[in-house]
Amino acid sequence: MRIAQVAPLHESIPPARYGGTERVVWWLLEELIRRGHEVTLFASGDSRTSARLVPTWPGALRLGKEAIEDAGVLHAAAVRRAIEQGDAFDIVHTHVDWIGPAFAAYSDAPLVTTLHGRLDVPEAQVMSTAFPDASLVAISRSQRSAMPRANWVGMVHHGLPLDPLPFSGERGDYLLFVGRISRAKRPDLAVRAAHGAGLPLKIAAKVNGNPEDRAYWEEVMAPLLATHGDGVQLLGEIGDGEKSALMAGARATLFPADWPEPFGLVAIESMAVGTPVIALPNGALPEIVEDGRSGFLVASLEEMIAAIRSTDALDRRECREVVRERFTVERMADDYEQVFERLASSCRSESASEASAGVPRGAARLALSPTAT
Repeated sequence: MRIAQVAPLHESIPPARYGGTERVVWWLLEELIRRGHEVTLFASGDSRTSARLVPTWPGALRLGKEAIEDAGVLHAAAVRRAIEQGDAFDIVHTHVDWIGPAFAAYSDAPLVTTLHGRLDVPEAQVMSTAFPDASLVAISRSQRSAMPRANWVGMVHHGLPLDPLPFSGERGDYLLFVGRISRAKRPDLAVRAAHGAGLPLKIAAKVNGNPEDRAYWEEVMAPLLATHGDGVQLLGEIGDGEKSALMAGARATLFPADWPEPFGLVAIESMAVGTPVIALPNGALPEIVEDGRSGFLVASLEEMIAAIRSTDALDRRECREVVRERFTVERMADDYEQVFERLASSCRSESASEASAGVPRGAARLALSPTAT
């Protein structure tokens, strides 16, 4: 198939450091290319990919020198560039939230959007009402449940390339937290759990510049580290290779997210290298972590400390096997191929009906005026 992928511009493809959605997009498009599909990527100009790259901004926004206040405008321009190519694609797949559905009525090719964020917020409910026919893919059952009336055409769990990742069958001597320093991710709970279990904790994360995350650092994390910081090592933001090695050497990865986590990419990355995950059962985590096999689901700080002390009972090979069974890039690509083919087949049937009735192809769709020069 001829597939357009429209990626967020916050990070390059693949991301230089932190960037979950961008990493998943990269894994997916490289696997689709390996299978023989013709993939065009609309992304930042500093992206590195086997796909045909159409740069829609010179570089990743987060690392750029130029401050951009509204990335949504740039993402809208990227989606428009994709759909303006008309017959060049059999499917347009967007990853830029609700901007894709807003343009779907203008696209000759079927347009499908994977939503990567939380949906239990008022703006998501408004958008789902505004675009009830938008073809949407969820990344977990938990995420999808927040909008039961939306036009879901699939639910596709993330998947990663397993073979390149190192596997460690040895139990490490430290605990690990990877993610963002934010109230939603609750690294403070990881610090308290490690302190209670008497084990060192490595935190691979950075404080973002937004006021909410900065306030959390100043009001919660900094005072906590002043009293419980012995044995806590702040590593800052790390790259992909560093992250895999760090995960492989850990006794367990702590995932105390205290919000409706849409997926939890860190969890499958940790399990892939053989390191169990100890998580709160929020959002999609119960869909990912098999309690007692690839980690533990806990409801309190006390349960988290007890789970840390029980990791010896887990077989690290089983952690990797869970990923092999359910979270590989091959399985993810299989699922997306099925979604793409259903939508493309439906579009072909629609076009055939229009042709038999003497109606020009896509006549029912709205038309975009030419881009201003």
